[in-house]
Amino acid sequence: MQGSLAVFPIWVIIIDYVLGVIMWTLIGRTAMSIFLPEDSNFFFMRFFVRVTNPILRLFRPITPSFLLDMLVPVYVAWFFFMIRFYLMPWLLGYSVMGMLSFPLESEIAAMIYQTFGR
Repeated sequence: MQGSLAVFPIWVIIIDYVLGVIMWTLIGRTAMSIFLPEDSNFFFMRFFVRVTNPILRLFRPITPSFLLDMLVPVYVAWFFFMIRFYLMPWLLGYSVMGMLSFPLESEIAAMIYQTFGR
């Protein structure tokens, strides 16, 4: 986190982390739904469904009806990606940051590199 704090204020990091966790949880729900039904008793699937249902309900008015139910979480996750990648930098006066410039993903990538890198 030290690298991100040098570039961004702490409140930007917090907002990005929250939006990032929501985005990845929605993607996780979609990935789990490939293998498990939505009403599965598996605790991870129950968690993903319970946490993401309120978000999906919030986005229901702008979700196209032709989408398969299984793909709706990825559609909503796309909005969170767009907010993180385009809207936040624009509102903060930065140019579009580019791939792996999200603080959450940058920190995870740095930890992976430190663990498995040279």
